[in-house]
Amino acid sequence: MKIGVLTHNYPRFRGDFSGRFVEALSEELVAQGHQVTVLAPWDAAYARDPSDHRVKLVLYRYAPRAAWHRLGYMRTMRADVALRGGTYLMAPGLFLSGAYAIMRWAGSERPDVLHAHWALPNGYMGAFAARRHGIPLVVSIPGSDATVAGQNPIFRKMARVAFDQAGLITANAECLRDVAVSDLGADPAKFELIPYGVDPNAMRSDATGTEALRAGLGIPGDAIVLLAVGRMVYKKGFDQLLRAANALDLTGDGAPTVHLVMVGTGDLRDEWQVLGRDLGLGSRIHWVGDVPTDRMGVYYNAADVAVMPAANRPPTGLAVSVLDAMSCGKPVVGSDAAGNRLAIRDGVNGFVVPEGDLGALAAAIRTLVVNPALRSRMGAAGRHMIETELGWPQLAARYITHFKRLAGDLRL
Repeated sequence: MKIGVLTHNYPRFRGDFSGRFVEALSEELVAQGHQVTVLAPWDAAYARDPSDHRVKLVLYRYAPRAAWHRLGYMRTMRADVALRGGTYLMAPGLFLSGAYAIMRWAGSERPDVLHAHWALPNGYMGAFAARRHGIPLVVSIPGSDATVAGQNPIFRKMARVAFDQAGLITANAECLRDVAVSDLGADPAKFELIPYGVDPNAMRSDATGTEALRAGLGIPGDAIVLLAVGRMVYKKGFDQLLRAANALDLTGDGAPTVHLVMVGTGDLRDEWQVLGRDLGLGSRIHWVGDVPTDRMGVYYNAADVAVMPAANRPPTGLAVSVLDAMSCGKPVVGSDAAGNRLAIRDGVNGFVVPEGDLGALAAAIRTLVVNPALRSRMGAAGRHMIETELGWPQLAARYITHFKRLAGDLRL
């Protein structure tokens, strides 16, 4: 099949976090024999080597000066709860230029399907080309677009245009589907819950470099490491992790020392660093910032437990870091928010606790901290789930089944 992928987040250079799940799905579709072209806004940071990817990349400009290209690539939202002020000034240019670029490309290339990641801006822009050229449209909702669409009547109408045109709408969390249906008028019959996945060959159990990483961070060899990976914004709930770590009841001779490794940056990082100091976590918490994607496997493998205490502030989707940790054979503790239940099966490959329940979060973490056999068993179960259900090969195949159905329906 010939597939057009619409996105405003895509890795611009090796190791870039922006939209890496979009790239991973696109590359897997190519690996399964399909032609994929990604259409995305131009950005000055692009430094892609054509030899490091098999996807064709089409970039469009939306502003007269390079410095004015400031939308997308994880810069549009403030703490993922509100648009930054300058967004409203530049958004019309992005919508117009993007819609024109997509319309022109679709008219020339005639793809079998358009797959828009994020209802806004990409679903909206793709809807016009889909209607004009008779091409099926699929809209996927990763998270922040549901929040953006509900912020004013114009954006709600734009999201409705995308949802009405779409033949399939996917979400990686039940809460995102519910918001799209109840607040934005999407048809519930069009939905399927499909998480973003992981490459089981790229992320796997491998102890290479883990001792050096621990030593470099000043973590004792016998310490238990809790790993949190993601943007430092409200919806990740990492402030809850800090408080739960402070509440762990680990006393007595032989009790393990627990260290926290926090990977990522964001608007709340400084605030949470202050919280960590106020809680007395001191040298047991390590803020490492952004880590290149090709180095993340070492961090997952150096950890003992991954934690994703996500919060519906605002509703968001399943974090890819949960699946990455599972792929490396690590148990995961997560809240019952943000699609965690799509990947974490309580008591099987980790624990699911009520959102915001610090006592339950601390108790689940403690259970894994003091029980290495349980950590091993749950980690193996998570890896099996990746190999059989939640890896990119399986998830891409699910998308292709839908793409073929939609393309066939349109030809009837």
